[in-house]
Amino acid sequence: MFALVDCNNFYASCERLFQPKLEGKPIVVLSNNDGCVIARSNEAKALGIKMGAVAFELEDLIEKNGVHVFSSNYTLYGDISSRVMRTLNEFSPNIEVYSIDESFLDLSGFPNLPEYALTIRNTVKQHTGIPTCVGVAASKTLAKAANKYAKKNAPNGVCIIDTEEMRKQVLTWLEISDVWGIGGRLSKWLLTYNVKTAWEFANLEKEWVRTKMGVVGVRMIQELNGVSCLELEEVPPRKKEICTSRSFGAMISDRSVIGEAICTHVTRCAEKLRKQESSAGQITVFIHTNSFRSNDPQYYGTLSIPLNTATNDTTELIKFAMLAFNRVFKQGYNYKKAGVIVSEIVPETQIQQSIFDTRQDRSKYNKLMDTMDSINKKMGRDKVRVAAAGFGRKWRLKQERKSLCYTTNINEILIVRN
Repeated sequence: MFALVDCNNFYASCERLFQPKLEGKPIVVLSNNDGCVIARSNEAKALGIKMGAVAFELEDLIEKNGVHVFSSNYTLYGDISSRVMRTLNEFSPNIEVYSIDESFLDLSGFPNLPEYALTIRNTVKQHTGIPTCVGVAASKTLAKAANKYAKKNAPNGVCIIDTEEMRKQVLTWLEISDVWGIGGRLSKWLLTYNVKTAWEFANLEKEWVRTKMGVVGVRMIQELNGVSCLELEEVPPRKKEICTSRSFGAMISDRSVIGEAICTHVTRCAEKLRKQESSAGQITVFIHTNSFRSNDPQYYGTLSIPLNTATNDTTELIKFAMLAFNRVFKQGYNYKKAGVIVSEIVPETQIQQSIFDTRQDRSKYNKLMDTMDSINKKMGRDKVRVAAAGFGRKWRLKQERKSLCYTTNINEILIVRN
Protein backbone atom coordinates (compact mmCIF):
# COMPACT_ATOMS: atom_id res chain seq x y z
CA MET A 1 0.00 0.00 0.00
CA PHE A 2 1.15 3.50 -0.84
CA ALA A 3 0.36 6.73 0.98
CA LEU A 4 0.54 10.14 -0.65
CA VAL A 5 0.97 12.91 1.90
CA ASP A 6 0.30 16.33 0.39
CA CYS A 7 0.63 19.65 2.23
CA ASN A 8 -2.49 21.81 1.97
CA ASN A 9 -1.97 25.11 0.11
CA PHE A 10 1.69 24.76 1.07
CA TYR A 11 3.11 28.21 0.31
CA ALA A 12 0.12 29.94 1.90
CA SER A 13 0.36 27.62 4.92
CA CYS A 14 4.05 28.51 5.36
CA GLU A 15 3.19 32.21 5.45
CA ARG A 16 0.37 31.61 7.92
CA LEU A 17 2.62 29.49 10.15
CA PHE A 18 4.46 32.51 11.57
CA GLN A 19 1.47 34.85 11.53
CA PRO A 20 -1.39 33.02 13.30
CA LYS A 21 -3.54 36.13 12.95
CA LEU A 22 -3.94 35.15 9.29
CA GLU A 23 -5.86 31.99 10.20
CA GLY A 24 -9.12 32.07 8.29
CA LYS A 25 -7.99 35.06 6.19
CA PRO A 26 -7.51 34.94 2.39
CA ILE A 27 -3.85 34.61 1.35
CA VAL A 28 -2.17 34.58 -2.06
CA VAL A 29 1.50 34.07 -2.91
CA LEU A 30 2.95 35.65 -6.05
CA SER A 31 5.47 34.27 -8.51
CA ASN A 32 8.98 35.58 -9.09
CA ASN A 33 8.87 39.33 -9.67
CA ASP A 34 5.38 39.51 -8.11
CA GLY A 35 3.87 38.69 -11.48
CA CYS A 36 1.02 36.23 -10.96
CA VAL A 37 -0.67 34.04 -8.35
CA ILE A 38 1.05 30.69 -7.68
CA ALA A 39 -0.61 29.73 -4.37
CA ARG A 40 -3.92 30.46 -2.68
CA SER A 41 -5.51 29.68 0.64
CA ASN A 42 -8.98 28.15 0.62
CA GLU A 43 -10.41 31.56 1.51
CA ALA A 44 -8.74 33.12 -1.54
CA LYS A 45 -10.06 30.33 -3.76
CA ALA A 46 -13.57 31.04 -2.44
CA LEU A 47 -13.21 34.64 -3.67
CA GLY A 48 -12.72 33.33 -7.20
CA ILE A 49 -8.98 34.05 -7.43
CA LYS A 50 -7.59 31.70 -10.09
CA MET A 51 -4.18 30.07 -10.19
CA GLY A 52 -1.94 32.05 -12.54
CA ALA A 53 -4.05 35.19 -12.33
CA VAL A 54 -2.07 38.36 -13.10
CA ALA A 55 -1.43 40.24 -9.85
CA PHE A 56 -2.08 43.82 -10.98
CA GLU A 57 -5.46 42.81 -12.42
CA LEU A 58 -6.56 41.67 -8.94
CA GLU A 59 -5.77 44.90 -7.09
CA ASP A 60 -9.41 45.94 -6.61
CA LEU A 61 -10.48 42.46 -5.51
CA ILE A 62 -7.53 42.21 -3.10
CA GLU A 63 -8.21 45.58 -1.51
CA LYS A 64 -11.98 45.06 -1.27
CA ASN A 65 -11.69 41.66 0.43
CA GLY A 66 -8.61 42.24 2.57
CA VAL A 67 -6.54 39.60 0.82
CA HIS A 68 -3.03 39.20 2.29
CA VAL A 69 -0.44 39.14 -0.50
CA PHE A 70 3.09 37.73 -0.22
CA SER A 71 6.05 37.57 -2.58
CA SER A 72 7.39 34.03 -2.98
CA ASN A 73 9.96 33.13 -0.31
CA TYR A 74 11.52 29.89 -1.52
CA THR A 75 14.18 29.88 1.18
CA LEU A 76 11.48 29.66 3.83
CA TYR A 77 9.35 27.17 1.88
CA GLY A 78 12.32 24.91 1.23
CA ASP A 79 13.29 24.79 4.89
CA ILE A 80 9.73 24.04 6.05
CA SER A 81 9.50 21.35 3.37
CA SER A 82 12.66 19.71 4.75
CA ARG A 83 11.08 19.64 8.21
CA VAL A 84 7.93 18.01 6.86
CA MET A 85 9.93 15.35 4.99
CA ARG A 86 12.07 14.57 8.04
CA THR A 87 8.88 14.01 10.02
CA LEU A 88 7.47 11.70 7.34
CA ASN A 89 10.68 9.65 7.40
CA GLU A 90 9.69 8.53 10.90
CA PHE A 91 6.67 6.65 9.52
CA SER A 92 8.16 4.50 6.77
CA PRO A 93 11.61 3.20 5.84
CA ASN A 94 10.79 3.78 2.17
CA ILE A 95 9.83 7.28 1.04
CA GLU A 96 9.85 9.18 -2.26
CA VAL A 97 9.95 12.96 -2.04
CA TYR A 98 7.86 13.72 -5.10
CA SER A 99 7.83 17.53 -4.85
CA ILE A 100 8.36 20.33 -2.35
CA ASP A 101 4.99 19.54 -0.72
CA GLU A 102 4.29 15.89 -1.62
CA SER A 103 5.76 12.52 -0.66
CA PHE A 104 4.88 8.89 -1.30
CA LEU A 105 5.34 6.44 1.58
CA ASP A 106 5.39 2.65 1.35
CA LEU A 107 2.97 1.41 4.03
CA SER A 108 3.02 -2.25 3.01
CA GLY A 109 2.57 -4.46 6.05
CA PHE A 110 1.47 -1.68 8.40
CA PRO A 111 -1.64 -2.56 10.41
CA ASN A 112 -4.74 -0.38 10.89
CA LEU A 113 -4.02 2.01 8.02
CA PRO A 114 -6.87 4.48 8.74
CA GLU A 115 -5.52 5.11 12.24
CA TYR A 116 -1.90 5.14 11.06
CA ALA A 117 -2.65 7.64 8.27
CA LEU A 118 -4.42 9.91 10.74
CA THR A 119 -1.42 9.67 13.08
CA ILE A 120 0.86 10.76 10.21
CA ARG A 121 -1.33 13.77 9.51
CA ASN A 122 -1.59 14.80 13.17
CA THR A 123 2.15 14.36 13.78
CA VAL A 124 3.14 16.51 10.79
CA LYS A 125 0.77 19.21 12.01
CA GLN A 126 2.15 19.02 15.56
CA HIS A 127 5.83 18.99 14.56
CA THR A 128 5.76 21.55 11.73
CA GLY A 129 2.42 23.37 11.91
CA ILE A 130 1.63 22.45 8.29
CA PRO A 131 -1.78 20.87 7.52
CA THR A 132 -1.80 17.86 5.19
CA CYS A 133 -4.11 15.33 3.58
CA VAL A 134 -3.32 11.63 3.23
CA GLY A 135 -4.49 9.25 0.51
CA VAL A 136 -3.73 5.54 0.79
CA ALA A 137 -4.21 2.91 -1.93
CA ALA A 138 -2.61 -0.07 -3.63
CA SER A 139 -0.88 2.01 -6.34
CA LYS A 140 0.67 5.46 -6.57
CA THR A 141 -1.88 6.74 -9.10
CA LEU A 142 -4.75 5.49 -6.95
CA ALA A 143 -3.14 7.07 -3.86
CA LYS A 144 -3.06 10.38 -5.77
CA ALA A 145 -6.77 10.02 -6.45
CA ALA A 146 -7.44 9.17 -2.80
CA ASN A 147 -5.54 12.27 -1.71
CA LYS A 148 -7.64 14.54 -3.96
CA TYR A 149 -10.79 12.94 -2.59
CA ALA A 150 -9.57 13.46 0.99
CA LYS A 151 -9.02 17.18 0.40
CA LYS A 152 -12.56 17.74 -0.84
CA ASN A 153 -14.66 15.16 0.98
CA ALA A 154 -12.96 13.74 4.09
CA PRO A 155 -13.48 15.78 7.29
CA ASN A 156 -10.40 14.18 8.88
CA GLY A 157 -8.25 14.70 5.77
CA VAL A 158 -7.68 10.95 5.21
CA CYS A 159 -8.99 8.65 2.47
CA ILE A 160 -8.18 4.93 2.34
CA ILE A 161 -9.05 2.98 -0.81
CA ASP A 162 -9.09 -0.54 0.59
CA THR A 163 -12.33 -1.88 -0.93
CA GLU A 164 -13.76 -2.10 -4.43
CA GLU A 165 -16.70 0.02 -3.32
CA MET A 166 -14.41 2.82 -2.13
CA ARG A 167 -12.35 2.65 -5.32
CA LYS A 168 -15.47 3.07 -7.44
CA GLN A 169 -16.70 5.93 -5.25
CA VAL A 170 -13.43 7.87 -5.58
CA LEU A 171 -12.89 7.24 -9.29
CA THR A 172 -16.51 8.07 -10.17
CA TRP A 173 -16.08 11.39 -8.36
CA LEU A 174 -12.67 12.16 -9.93
CA GLU A 175 -12.79 14.04 -13.25
CA ILE A 176 -10.60 12.67 -16.02
CA SER A 177 -8.52 15.88 -16.12
CA ASP A 178 -7.50 15.28 -12.48
CA VAL A 179 -6.03 11.82 -13.05
CA TRP A 180 -2.28 11.77 -12.42
CA GLY A 181 -0.58 11.72 -15.84
CA ILE A 182 -3.61 12.99 -17.80
CA GLY A 183 -2.92 16.56 -18.88
CA GLY A 184 -5.29 19.15 -20.28
CA ARG A 185 -4.79 18.19 -23.93
CA LEU A 186 -5.20 14.46 -23.29
CA SER A 187 -8.29 14.96 -21.14
CA LYS A 188 -9.93 17.01 -23.93
CA TRP A 189 -9.15 14.20 -26.36
CA LEU A 190 -10.68 11.61 -24.05
CA LEU A 191 -13.80 13.74 -23.67
CA THR A 192 -14.39 13.33 -27.41
CA TYR A 193 -14.84 9.62 -26.62
CA ASN A 194 -17.21 10.51 -23.76
CA VAL A 195 -14.67 9.56 -21.09
CA LYS A 196 -15.45 12.06 -18.32
CA THR A 197 -14.34 10.36 -15.12
CA ALA A 198 -11.45 8.27 -13.85
CA TRP A 199 -13.85 5.35 -13.41
CA GLU A 200 -14.85 5.43 -17.09
CA PHE A 201 -11.17 5.59 -18.08
CA ALA A 202 -10.24 2.71 -15.78
CA ASN A 203 -12.85 0.50 -17.48
CA LEU A 204 -11.82 1.13 -21.08
CA GLU A 205 -10.64 -1.82 -23.17
CA LYS A 206 -6.89 -2.19 -22.66
CA GLU A 207 -6.19 -3.02 -26.28
CA TRP A 208 -8.01 0.11 -27.46
CA VAL A 209 -6.01 2.19 -24.98
CA ARG A 210 -2.77 0.52 -26.07
CA THR A 211 -3.55 1.41 -29.68
CA LYS A 212 -4.45 5.03 -28.89
CA MET A 213 -2.17 5.86 -25.95
CA GLY A 214 0.54 3.21 -25.97
CA VAL A 215 1.95 1.38 -22.97
CA VAL A 216 1.76 4.52 -20.79
CA GLY A 217 -2.03 4.57 -21.11
CA VAL A 218 -2.31 0.89 -20.23
CA ARG A 219 -0.12 1.48 -17.20
CA MET A 220 -2.44 4.28 -16.03
CA ILE A 221 -5.43 1.92 -16.28
CA GLN A 222 -3.59 -0.77 -14.38
CA GLU A 223 -2.70 1.69 -11.64
CA LEU A 224 -6.30 2.94 -11.36
CA ASN A 225 -7.42 -0.67 -11.03
CA GLY A 226 -5.10 -1.15 -8.07
CA VAL A 227 -2.27 -2.92 -9.88
CA SER A 228 0.99 -1.24 -8.92
CA CYS A 229 3.19 -0.47 -11.94
CA LEU A 230 5.19 2.46 -10.54
CA GLU A 231 7.80 1.82 -7.87
CA LEU A 232 8.98 4.36 -5.31
CA GLU A 233 11.92 6.46 -6.50
CA GLU A 234 13.73 6.73 -3.19
CA VAL A 235 16.80 8.20 -4.88
CA PRO A 236 15.87 11.07 -7.23
CA PRO A 237 17.15 10.47 -10.77
CA ARG A 238 19.88 12.75 -12.03
CA LYS A 239 18.57 15.70 -13.97
CA LYS A 240 19.34 15.57 -17.68
CA GLU A 241 19.20 19.34 -17.99
CA ILE A 242 19.39 22.16 -15.44
CA CYS A 243 18.06 25.66 -16.05
CA THR A 244 18.39 28.74 -13.85
CA SER A 245 16.71 31.93 -15.01
CA ARG A 246 15.11 35.01 -13.48
CA SER A 247 13.13 37.99 -14.65
CA PHE A 248 14.70 41.29 -13.64
CA GLY A 249 13.02 43.56 -11.14
CA ALA A 250 13.23 46.37 -13.72
CA MET A 251 14.19 46.67 -17.38
CA ILE A 252 17.99 46.57 -17.78
CA SER A 253 20.17 47.63 -20.69
CA ASP A 254 23.57 47.66 -18.92
CA ARG A 255 25.79 44.83 -20.19
CA SER A 256 27.75 44.53 -16.93
CA VAL A 257 24.63 44.21 -14.77
CA ILE A 258 23.16 41.48 -16.97
CA GLY A 259 26.58 39.79 -17.01
CA GLU A 260 26.51 39.59 -13.21
CA ALA A 261 23.10 37.95 -13.41
CA ILE A 262 24.43 35.39 -15.91
CA CYS A 263 27.37 34.57 -13.64
CA THR A 264 25.05 34.11 -10.66
CA HIS A 265 22.83 31.77 -12.66
CA VAL A 266 25.89 29.76 -13.71
CA THR A 267 26.89 29.49 -10.05
CA ARG A 268 23.47 28.00 -9.17
CA CYS A 269 23.68 25.51 -12.05
CA ALA A 270 27.18 24.44 -11.06
CA GLU A 271 26.12 23.92 -7.44
CA LYS A 272 23.25 21.68 -8.57
CA LEU A 273 25.59 19.70 -10.81
CA ARG A 274 28.01 19.07 -7.95
CA LYS A 275 25.18 18.15 -5.61
CA GLN A 276 24.07 15.34 -7.93
CA GLU A 277 27.71 14.45 -8.70
CA SER A 278 27.40 15.28 -12.39
CA SER A 279 29.11 17.43 -15.00
CA ALA A 280 27.75 19.25 -18.05
CA GLY A 281 29.04 18.99 -21.61
CA GLN A 282 27.17 22.00 -22.96
CA ILE A 283 26.10 25.42 -21.71
CA THR A 284 23.41 27.69 -23.15
CA VAL A 285 22.84 31.37 -22.40
CA PHE A 286 19.71 33.31 -23.31
CA ILE A 287 18.50 36.88 -22.83
CA HIS A 288 15.33 38.54 -23.99
CA THR A 289 13.23 41.68 -23.80
CA ASN A 290 9.68 41.99 -22.48
CA SER A 291 7.32 40.69 -25.17
CA PHE A 292 4.34 42.27 -23.39
CA ARG A 293 5.71 45.75 -24.06
CA SER A 294 4.81 45.78 -27.72
CA ASN A 295 5.94 49.36 -28.22
CA ASP A 296 9.54 48.50 -27.27
CA PRO A 297 12.05 46.94 -29.69
CA GLN A 298 12.05 43.17 -29.21
CA TYR A 299 14.98 40.77 -29.18
CA TYR A 300 15.63 37.18 -28.11
CA GLY A 301 19.21 36.00 -28.12
CA THR A 302 20.48 32.52 -27.32
CA LEU A 303 23.69 30.60 -27.91
CA SER A 304 24.88 27.11 -26.93
CA ILE A 305 28.53 26.22 -26.54
CA PRO A 306 29.68 22.57 -26.40
CA LEU A 307 32.51 21.95 -23.94
CA ASN A 308 35.58 19.92 -24.84
CA THR A 309 35.44 18.26 -21.42
CA ALA A 310 32.32 18.01 -19.26
CA THR A 311 32.67 20.03 -16.05
CA ASN A 312 30.90 21.26 -12.92
CA ASP A 313 33.55 23.85 -12.10
CA THR A 314 31.87 27.22 -11.55
CA THR A 315 34.85 29.19 -12.84
CA GLU A 316 35.10 27.18 -16.04
CA LEU A 317 31.37 27.31 -16.73
CA ILE A 318 31.36 31.08 -16.16
CA LYS A 319 34.16 31.45 -18.69
CA PHE A 320 32.11 29.79 -21.45
CA ALA A 321 28.85 31.42 -20.35
CA MET A 322 30.35 34.88 -20.65
CA LEU A 323 31.75 33.97 -24.06
CA ALA A 324 28.22 33.08 -25.16
CA PHE A 325 26.69 36.14 -23.50
CA ASN A 326 29.08 38.57 -25.18
CA ARG A 327 28.13 37.10 -28.54
CA VAL A 328 24.36 37.36 -28.09
CA PHE A 329 24.15 40.66 -26.22
CA LYS A 330 23.06 43.64 -28.33
CA GLN A 331 23.09 47.28 -27.31
CA GLY A 332 19.96 49.38 -27.54
CA TYR A 333 17.50 46.96 -25.96
CA ASN A 334 15.86 46.90 -22.55
CA TYR A 335 16.19 43.35 -21.27
CA LYS A 336 13.71 41.67 -18.96
CA LYS A 337 15.11 38.19 -18.38
CA ALA A 338 18.31 36.15 -18.60
CA GLY A 339 19.02 32.50 -18.02
CA VAL A 340 21.51 29.66 -18.22
CA ILE A 341 20.96 26.01 -19.19
CA VAL A 342 23.52 23.26 -18.66
CA SER A 343 22.93 20.05 -20.62
CA GLU A 344 24.66 16.95 -21.99
CA ILE A 345 24.94 15.94 -18.34
CA VAL A 346 27.02 12.89 -17.38
CA PRO A 347 28.08 11.38 -14.03
CA GLU A 348 31.36 12.70 -12.63
CA THR A 349 32.85 9.22 -12.96
CA GLN A 350 32.14 9.03 -16.71
CA ILE A 351 33.83 12.19 -18.00
CA GLN A 352 35.64 11.69 -21.30
CA GLN A 353 38.61 14.05 -21.37
CA SER A 354 39.63 15.71 -24.62
CA ILE A 355 43.09 16.17 -26.07
CA PHE A 356 42.09 19.81 -26.49
CA ASP A 357 41.40 20.23 -22.78
CA THR A 358 43.14 23.39 -21.57
CA ARG A 359 42.94 22.45 -17.88
CA GLN A 360 45.69 20.04 -17.04
CA ASP A 361 45.21 19.78 -13.30
CA ARG A 362 41.48 19.38 -12.79
CA SER A 363 41.88 17.87 -9.33
CA LYS A 364 43.09 21.26 -8.06
CA TYR A 365 39.92 22.97 -9.27
CA ASN A 366 37.77 20.16 -7.85
CA LYS A 367 39.27 20.80 -4.42
CA LEU A 368 38.58 24.53 -4.81
CA MET A 369 34.90 23.85 -5.60
CA ASP A 370 34.62 21.44 -2.64
CA THR A 371 36.06 24.11 -0.36
CA MET A 372 33.68 26.78 -1.67
CA ASP A 373 30.68 24.49 -1.21
CA SER A 374 31.77 23.59 2.30
CA ILE A 375 32.19 27.23 3.38
CA ASN A 376 28.92 28.34 1.79
CA LYS A 377 27.02 25.45 3.36
CA LYS A 378 28.34 26.41 6.78
CA MET A 379 28.31 30.21 6.53
CA GLY A 380 25.49 30.87 4.07
CA ARG A 381 24.98 31.02 0.30
CA ASP A 382 27.52 33.07 -1.69
CA LYS A 383 29.72 33.92 1.29
CA VAL A 384 32.47 32.83 -1.09
CA ARG A 385 31.74 33.55 -4.73
CA VAL A 386 33.39 34.20 -8.07
CA ALA A 387 34.08 37.93 -8.41
CA ALA A 388 32.32 38.11 -11.78
CA ALA A 389 28.98 37.45 -10.02
CA GLY A 390 29.32 40.85 -8.34
CA PHE A 391 27.69 42.21 -5.21
CA GLY A 392 25.34 44.91 -6.49
CA ARG A 393 22.47 42.63 -7.55
CA LYS A 394 20.78 45.49 -9.42
CA TRP A 395 19.06 42.81 -11.49
CA ARG A 396 17.41 41.07 -8.54
CA LEU A 397 13.72 40.27 -8.46
CA LYS A 398 11.03 42.63 -7.36
CA GLN A 399 9.82 41.14 -4.08
CA GLU A 400 7.98 43.97 -2.42
CA ARG A 401 5.90 41.70 -0.17
CA LYS A 402 8.44 39.09 0.84
CA SER A 403 8.12 37.76 4.38
CA LEU A 404 11.06 37.14 6.70
CA CYS A 405 13.20 34.01 6.53
CA TYR A 406 12.15 33.04 10.04
CA THR A 407 13.98 29.69 10.16
CA THR A 408 17.15 30.27 8.14
CA ASN A 409 18.36 33.77 9.04
CA ILE A 410 19.32 34.53 12.64
CA ASN A 411 18.60 38.22 12.05
CA GLU A 412 15.02 37.43 11.01
CA ILE A 413 14.13 34.93 13.71
CA LEU A 414 10.67 35.29 15.18
CA ILE A 415 10.56 37.53 18.28
CA VAL A 416 8.04 36.67 21.01
CA ARG A 417 7.21 39.27 23.63
CA ASN A 418 5.30 38.85 26.87
